Amino acid sequence: MKEERVVHPLAPIVDEECEILILGSLPSVKSREEHFYYANKQNRFWKVISAIYHEDLPTNKRKEEVLLKHHIALWDSIHSCIIRGSSDASIKDVIPNDIPQLINHTHIHTIICNGKTSEKYYKKYLEDKTHIIPITLPSTSSANASYSLEKLIELYTNALKQA
Repeated sequence: MKEERVVHPLAPIVDEECEILILGSLPSVKSREEHFYYANKQNRFWKVISAIYHEDLPTNKRKEEVLLKHHIALWDSIHSCIIRGSSDASIKDVIPNDIPQLINHTHIHTIICNGKTSEKYYKKYLEDKTHIIPITLPSTSSANASYSLEKLIELYTNALKQA
């Protein structure tokens, strides 16, 4: 797979009542193809959210509704970058998303980074503008096999309850 410049194709999931922002890095190839966050069935993000809130999430519309019901926004740190496929390790020439502008129209006081790549680019480009120190949790990607689904649920539950 060759390197290419990818521009983030998805709007944030957010409304003015949101208090927590969960940030990924950039949508995967599968998510870009499906036009929705964490569309790869192997990614455990939606399983974690479903377990925490005891909600069935059969459709993208339902996924959005559950996040917003719990005052959670969802977006990514990166607006565009050069990347090979979905490989975080290949990311370069990053332009960040405008997180400060996003949070200006909300009640967001907590930012949770879904993985180290999200944290890296949030801290590098955005933290000094938002003045919100992120909580970094393990990536829900299936590539992060060192964390079981049960452990991810526990960690995300604790972070969301403390937020």
